Amino acid sequence: MGEQPTFAAMAWAQKGKVTRRERFLAEMDAVIPWTRLVALIAPHYPKRGNGRPPMELETMLRIYFLQQWFDLADPQAEDALYDSEAMRRFAHVELGVDAVPDESTILRFRRLLETHRLTAAIFAAVKALLTEKRLLLKAGTIVDATIIAAPSSTKNATQTRDPEMKQTRKGNAWHFGMKLHVGTDRRGVVHSLTTTDAATADITQLPELLHGDERVLYGDRAYWSRAHQAEFEAAGVRYRVNRRGRPAAPISQRWRAINRARSRIRARGEHAFHVVKRLWRFTKVRYRGLAKNEVRAFAAFALANLYLMRKHLLPRPA
Repeated sequence: MGEQPTFAAMAWAQKGKVTRRERFLAEMDAVIPWTRLVALIAPHYPKRGNGRPPMELETMLRIYFLQQWFDLADPQAEDALYDSEAMRRFAHVELGVDAVPDESTILRFRRLLETHRLTAAIFAAVKALLTEKRLLLKAGTIVDATIIAAPSSTKNATQTRDPEMKQTRKGNAWHFGMKLHVGTDRRGVVHSLTTTDAATADITQLPELLHGDERVLYGDRAYWSRAHQAEFEAAGVRYRVNRRGRPAAPISQRWRAINRARSRIRARGEHAFHVVKRLWRFTKVRYRGLAKNEVRAFAAFALANLYLMRKHLLPRPA
């Protein structure tokens, strides 16, 4: 962004109201560890002197985060930079002074992150920051999964559905797409993440969702297993997974009450799902295949962790 503000920027700065979008972007700007994240991407980013000068790396990363928060495709992200002064300020772009990245530049940056799986590194860097700040609790883990829908129509160029997505039944409804499996602490901060097709059983991902220092484990009935219960209790881990019955042998009223009590804690594991799916509208896949959507998932949950802990990360007023 140019050092000399334009007249439009000065007029905008003097407006009487701070919008919710502006407040949200200011909070996220303050809590994101920009220096760490830029350092992760810099070794893979084009250097000056080889052809056309690249856009500023931090500006491109900021635009990528805007895409996650506001569910923007690459052309929509370019349009938003022209339409919204709040987004331009967050991205450090000044109309009339700085070049606005076009959709092709935004696409190339996204593909750079996908090729080198850099959002997984971003997720790990955010987790390390929260660990340093003692905001990631390691005493217990809550495991959960959610379905992200994919287009089931075959009205496309190949006349086929995405072969990496599968169909599963939940209640009385069928869903086609993928699953996001997470392990969170008891406040809902995500420390582990895997992705599969929707038909994969939740319990198969349990080993990948644990960090190894748990003293208690919470999960819904999909994770219940007598073998796992014996294994965890032998290791000194309290097994607080909701018990599952069978049609021929339903669970007792006593165990129903115990399940409800456990669910009050287990529900905290869905806080990140609320942020990612409801606030940031990641309810449908944008790309074909699991790999590209997994890259988006790691970015979304890294940002969701910062959003959930933003009040603890914001600088204290003097």
